[in-house]
Amino acid sequence: MTTGKTAKWGVLGVLAVAQFLMVLDQAVMNVAISQLVEDFDTTVTTIQGVIALYALTMAALMLTGGKLGDLWGRRRAFAIGLVIYGAGSALTAASWSVPSLMLGWSILEGVGAALVLPALVALTASSYKGRDRALAYGVLGGVAGAGIAVGPILGGWVTTDLTWRLVFVGEVVVALGILVGTRVIPKVEREGPVPQLDWTGSALSAAGLALIVLGVLQASNWGWLEPRNSPIEPFGFSLTPFVVAAGGLLLAGFRAWERRREGRGLTPLVHWRLFGVRPLRGGLSMLFAQNLILMGVFFTIPLFLQIVLGLDALDTGVRMLPTSAGLFLTALAGSALASRFAPRTLVRAGLAIVFVSILMLLGTIEPQLDNAPFLTAMGVLGVGMGLIVSQLGNVVQSAVGAADRSEAGGLQYTAQQVGSSMGTALLGAIVITGLLAAFSSNIGDDPRISQDVSDRVQVELSAGGSFVAADEVRAGASAAGLGPGTVDALVENYEDAQLTALKTAFLFAALLVLASFFATGRLPARRFDELAEEEGSEEGGRPPPGEPATI
Repeated sequence: MTTGKTAKWGVLGVLAVAQFLMVLDQAVMNVAISQLVEDFDTTVTTIQGVIALYALTMAALMLTGGKLGDLWGRRRAFAIGLVIYGAGSALTAASWSVPSLMLGWSILEGVGAALVLPALVALTASSYKGRDRALAYGVLGGVAGAGIAVGPILGGWVTTDLTWRLVFVGEVVVALGILVGTRVIPKVEREGPVPQLDWTGSALSAAGLALIVLGVLQASNWGWLEPRNSPIEPFGFSLTPFVVAAGGLLLAGFRAWERRREGRGLTPLVHWRLFGVRPLRGGLSMLFAQNLILMGVFFTIPLFLQIVLGLDALDTGVRMLPTSAGLFLTALAGSALASRFAPRTLVRAGLAIVFVSILMLLGTIEPQLDNAPFLTAMGVLGVGMGLIVSQLGNVVQSAVGAADRSEAGGLQYTAQQVGSSMGTALLGAIVITGLLAAFSSNIGDDPRISQDVSDRVQVELSAGGSFVAADEVRAGASAAGLGPGTVDALVENYEDAQLTALKTAFLFAALLVLASFFATGRLPARRFDELAEEEGSEEGGRPPPGEPATI
């Protein structure tokens, strides 16, 4: 525990800025896609691949990053990660081609984040205890939510009025500032022997997670089962399930390898006994579910605001701001509520509020945006998510002993990254599938559209499609030589199909919220202060005799 009020909360200030930087980055890049396409004379698909590779890198290396925190010391791993992240930001700002952008942003920044984030949560747990720890994780959760929502506003403004490169120049400056600030973080000397890195386990886990995330991310392009743009079609199916299955097999091999190392008395990448800790399993499950829902909703909302309603990136970010404000303020309040209510109670309350907010958002999916109900629903969404995120970091880190906190941090951010990518992919696939099905049904039932035109459209739809603005449909239909009446009918049916697809996605998100209630049963049913005395007990993940407790 740090001494002195200034030094004590100075640690949290440094860690909170690092958390904001890590989250802000991806949100900014998402709104700069069109400008990146123009600057590098490439395609949207290529830039989306660059963004997907960033998520792949982080998800694949989080476990290894957490273990390196044990090997090097968490403060040193945090600092090294910041250096790599800052170098990646500098290369991104100066990038002259897609490969240089990929190396700087997707690879270097991804590697840096994989070192920073597990160390960040472990440093928080080692620097604070009891109510202070609950407050610290509430602040970090709120800052993360703020970064997600502020990113589109900042990115939209800078990209529109200046250049997206300035964002990454700013990241270099912020990373340097955080590096200077690491001096306030206390350094704890290692006790016991230096741990060894399990290189085979690292390779198996990285490859397995990368394949699963890659398969899920590409599902909207390749198709889940029926192939659309799949590079190959094994047995007539999309490549997606085979890639995901290959990742699952590698993770099964990883588990067997880890158990073998533990049986031989060697240090594994992940101690499998941690999955026997009930609160840890509950916390990881809810982190996965929370990011699955949040990022799925955050993927769907810009489709409605930008493509259906035609708002620009800045206007979209402004309308998502109530979620950021609600999340940040409620995360702070949630950490205070933790002294009166159990994590299970608060997380369930948060899920109930998120469920209500999604139903409220569902009611706003109309051809014209009614700002007041929409902004209210976004604020309610932030309140619900704030209650959830205020608890989960503390649940995960309080469930284990000091020696296991880097591993727990790696597991925590792995669950978050996999949840985020799957949320985007799942709701993206539902939107595209729903759009094609609704459009096909609409034109088949519309007497204004001839059978010949209907058949031609059905052939086009069978090859797949994407969620585009209605003006693009109008331009395509006009270029095909169709009459004005038929063009108007097609556009009208397409606009109706857009709304139907978005409503279907929100309904699915609501079902995901209901399903998430099952994972809350493993969360602690008592307050954190009641559990504080059990820290380091066998239930809390005490390391086995001789295991180093590296901070």
